[in-house]
Amino acid sequence: MSFKSAFKHFKTITKHRHKVIAHCARAGILWQGLRHDLSKYSPTEFLPGARFYIGTRSPNEGEREAYGYSLAWMHHKGRNRHHFEYWTDYDPKTRQVEPVKMPLRYVVEMFCDRVAASKIYQGKNYTDDSALQYFIRGKTRRKIHPETSALLEKLLVMLSEMGEDETFAYIRRLIKDKKEY
Repeated sequence: MSFKSAFKHFKTITKHRHKVIAHCARAGILWQGLRHDLSKYSPTEFLPGARFYIGTRSPNEGEREAYGYSLAWMHHKGRNRHHFEYWTDYDPKTRQVEPVKMPLRYVVEMFCDRVAASKIYQGKNYTDDSALQYFIRGKTRRKIHPETSALLEKLLVMLSEMGEDETFAYIRRLIKDKKEY
């Protein structure tokens, strides 16, 4: 790991985090946005992130290629409730670990996170359709509660078709009305 890659990784995660904070503010969950991804600055996540940084994809992919798993990702998903992978539990009926429905505010933060990541990684190639296309590409491999998946997809489709202003206005209404989905 070089100082240069550590600095670039720091810049990338900070730029991403600031973008998520801005999106969370627009969605009406600023406090969540301010706490978003703080674990990425911990040694467990930051050091592998700097070591495997290339700037065009998650460093967790590089760590997986090197070791067959990513300790940084396991640490991250276990501490950040905006990741659907956090929301799994043992189901006594099936006797397996199954996805559970995420609370609305974490689905909204996940939406903000995915849109911000698309903007950061795609740069000038980003469109309002980018996060939806990424979601669709991984849909068949994802183990997520069906209602959570449906809401996330609905928000991403709305963003793709109607843009940010209407999508964030809709999200604020959902949160204000405290409706479950």
